[in-house]
Amino acid sequence: MRKCLGIVLSVSMAVLAVRGSADPLPADATYRPLPTLPFSAVKAADEAQKAAVMARQKALLNTRYDLSNRPIPGVMMSGGRKPVQGGVRVKLPAGATWESLSQMSPREIKEKGLLPQGFQPLPHVKQASGGQVFPQLQIDEIDRQEQRDLRRFDVDFDLPDHLTPEFPAPIFLTTHPHLGDVSRGQLLTLTNFYEILNGIVTPVQMEGMRLLLTPFPQEEFNQTEDRKVALPSRGVSCMDCHANFHSNAAFHLTPDIRPQASRFRLDSTSLRGMFNQQIHGSKRSLRSIEDFTEFEQRTAYFNGDHVSATRKGAHLPDRTNQVAMMAQMQNIIDFPPAPKLEVFGRLDPARATPQELAGERLFHGKARCAECHVPAKGFLDHQMHDLKLERFYRSVSVNDFVPLPDGPIKTFTLRGIKDSPPYMHDGRLLTLADTVEFFNLVLGLKLTQPEKEALTSYMLAL
Repeated sequence: MRKCLGIVLSVSMAVLAVRGSADPLPADATYRPLPTLPFSAVKAADEAQKAAVMARQKALLNTRYDLSNRPIPGVMMSGGRKPVQGGVRVKLPAGATWESLSQMSPREIKEKGLLPQGFQPLPHVKQASGGQVFPQLQIDEIDRQEQRDLRRFDVDFDLPDHLTPEFPAPIFLTTHPHLGDVSRGQLLTLTNFYEILNGIVTPVQMEGMRLLLTPFPQEEFNQTEDRKVALPSRGVSCMDCHANFHSNAAFHLTPDIRPQASRFRLDSTSLRGMFNQQIHGSKRSLRSIEDFTEFEQRTAYFNGDHVSATRKGAHLPDRTNQVAMMAQMQNIIDFPPAPKLEVFGRLDPARATPQELAGERLFHGKARCAECHVPAKGFLDHQMHDLKLERFYRSVSVNDFVPLPDGPIKTFTLRGIKDSPPYMHDGRLLTLADTVEFFNLVLGLKLTQPEKEALTSYMLAL
């Protein structure tokens, strides 16, 4: 462990030397120091480096994945406006096949360097700086409705739009299931939420909605000289990442790990079904949505540095009069309809296809999915699990990222999973077919190709 950390720090300092003056954050520090250069100098250096930063990330993605637009015929996300992408997108090492890898031991795969790169942790587009990065659709809509700029001058979003969730996503409420999508096909913002939700939610929920849509200063979006937006910013809101209480694939870095070079990418998770979840955050295991809401507001949205948050204008929401109201709104967000599922999460044989039913049998049997994703508990188990992926690969620095073992990660629900690409906590898997191949290898399931296809078909029905 000491040797591993030494390598991390050595690489981190090398990264810092190469990075120069654009980002004053020492990669081996716990706290974020004050900037040492004028904002104009940092901005100019960042802008000069941006093309190279984005080209490097694009090259990495193209090496790891097939990024083409290949939708599954006739399969749409829940709002009906965007097709679900299909096929395995993770590229295999030269000479390897999925079948040959499934016959090898983790040690053999590690020694031969055969774990597909797309199965390994995915770096942030700019690991040295980190921070929230928003997709262009979100940036454009917030600018149109609120005249608030979510565009960073140092980086852009890195995944193609067809590999991200439907935007804007539909909103379903536990309190009004008969209404279906209550969003009216719009992105909820401060400019329209009252008109859209008036007469549907309670006064407490409406106030919670207002707070969830109110921008507050955040590490990269604020009024200080070390921001990453051109003009001083009002900040970001909870709903900028969790657009319409779902996900728009915005990403950032986990707050739970130091040094900076080893903080893993964190994909924005959906807030659907929060009423049924007992732990929150991929790592922290916060025990209530109130705790999660308060903690994220206090530490400047996922950077985990309360000192920096205080300097930039931390929001300290009142537990009774604000946090509770925000939680009340989040806790009525439902999953999208799944007409083929019965009350306890099993397929209705009269509605499901033979392939879907075969996939369900695999889900509960050979594929071992139901051991963690328990249908009767909302397709999760309220636990954290360590897949020990480090059995399969040696940690190597890539794009300034020095991955540590993932460690325990909470079980995410599979309800409505077709709406939530990319997958895994860092978005390293682009399609459901990728996730089937990943777990087939990591868990040693030895599924056949027809079994893989049946399992994917089943998950599309959830």
